[in-house]
Amino acid sequence: MALLVQKFGGTSVGSFERIEAVADHIARCARAGDALVVVLSAMAGETNRLLGLAHQVAADPDPRELDLLVSTGEQISISLMAMALQKRGLKAQALLGDQAGVRTDQRHGRGRIERVETERLDELLSQQIIPIVAGFQGRNPTGDVTTLGRGGSDTTAVALAAALKADECQIYTDVDGVYTTDPRVEPRARKMDTITFEEMLELSSLGAKVLQIRSVEYAGRYNVPLRVLSSFQPGEGTLITYEELSMDAPLVSGIAFSRDEASLTLVGVPDEANVAAQILTPISDAGIEVDMIVHTTTGEGRADFTFTVQRSDFSQAEALLQPVIAQLGIDRLKGDDGLCKVSVVGVGMKNHTGVASRMFQTLGQEGINVQLIATSEIKISVAVEEKYLELAVRSLHSAFNLAATE
Repeated sequence: MALLVQKFGGTSVGSFERIEAVADHIARCARAGDALVVVLSAMAGETNRLLGLAHQVAADPDPRELDLLVSTGEQISISLMAMALQKRGLKAQALLGDQAGVRTDQRHGRGRIERVETERLDELLSQQIIPIVAGFQGRNPTGDVTTLGRGGSDTTAVALAAALKADECQIYTDVDGVYTTDPRVEPRARKMDTITFEEMLELSSLGAKVLQIRSVEYAGRYNVPLRVLSSFQPGEGTLITYEELSMDAPLVSGIAFSRDEASLTLVGVPDEANVAAQILTPISDAGIEVDMIVHTTTGEGRADFTFTVQRSDFSQAEALLQPVIAQLGIDRLKGDDGLCKVSVVGVGMKNHTGVASRMFQTLGQEGINVQLIATSEIKISVAVEEKYLELAVRSLHSAFNLAATE
């Protein structure tokens, strides 16, 4: 008998018909002998509806009250699911995140799970009762409800699996696994049977939307076997594993991309120590995430300094740089909010060379100019004009032989 934590997203429980279908699936697993802990998101669209209500009342809702409001979405789905399972003759009990022992830090809106107290879950499992847990939420040290941010139900599921030492954490969603790239951009994308945590972490951080990045980090930290499956069609999905792949692992496992990119270039920056810190500190203090950074010496004690931010942060970053420009005597600021980021990812890059040359040759043959480059041990990212995104993804996908076989 395996202990499984199964998480179902909002589209998986988005209607009464979907709730009944998921209840049938859970019932089959339970009757096959598996011990189950089920984590649910709110029904599709419910969280947005609640947020809309809040903003009708207040332009800037109090974070504590907002968390209390939006956490009720999961309360609806877990109660309905418990009823559906009880109707099928199974013992099930709905639990809020607090009741399931999820303890978070003080932050509202993007709380982090600090620990899971498993006593109540252990007791229910010992009585063959299926806990149906509200994802996305927990309780902070002062006893208030906190939410974990978008996609937080994934993190809830992984945290419960780690605390309970579950055999596997299964994330059921509207896709049947992790693909070599987004099939909507490259129809020949191939579903992967396995992928390493390193690769999944990079893909998640670079724009792949299959899993919330914090859930992947958590699973990798606590060695929780993680599987992505579809709740709409049967299959084995994709297993995300902490086991090292063999030396003959493919050079590249996937192509990730992000449309939400913008660059800022400070022209004529003093080429001196600590200048980068003076430029980036006000950006960091404002909570704006900086991605790629390029420093180019231009001579006569001057340099150009370029970095990228998310497009939604572009205008704010421009405004924050104005005092810095005046203070440091920088010549001018150039901006471009029409970029995208395309990345190749693969643990095979650790043991082989030639990925960068093939990548740049492929893009060059398509007439795609690379504006910025960032690398790590298992990824190479480039910033290019957004109009080239689909061409870049498809050409790289083909160049690294990632397409599904006919």
